[in-house]
Amino acid sequence: MGKLDDEVEKYVKYCAKQEIKLTKKDRDLLRAVAKGLGPSIYKKDAALVAAGDKKELETIKKNFLIQKLGLKDTPKLDEGMQAAIDKIGRSSRTKYRPVLYLLLVKQFRKSKVYLP
Repeated sequence: MGKLDDEVEKYVKYCAKQEIKLTKKDRDLLRAVAKGLGPSIYKKDAALVAAGDKKELETIKKNFLIQKLGLKDTPKLDEGMQAAIDKIGRSSRTKYRPVLYLLLVKQFRKSKVYLP
């Protein structure tokens, strides 16, 4: 296994711990999302999301949801982000960016951006 596969396996275990069920397709999507994030997933600070930081959430909305996924800036984006964060769990201080992005991709039904 390569470094990417090691990271994806860490995220799969994290999902299990957070009681986020992943299908085979979800795992493939998680791998594609992680790969799309590039080298940032190997840097601790960049690989994590500070869900309480409004500036970081705005950056995710602008750069990921609007630019990458092609969504329109509506209140539904904020609601969807909050739902994804809640699914990970407020009690979890560690929120991995690839996992959050996976949940957002699924929430907004944009898996075609990553998988054919």
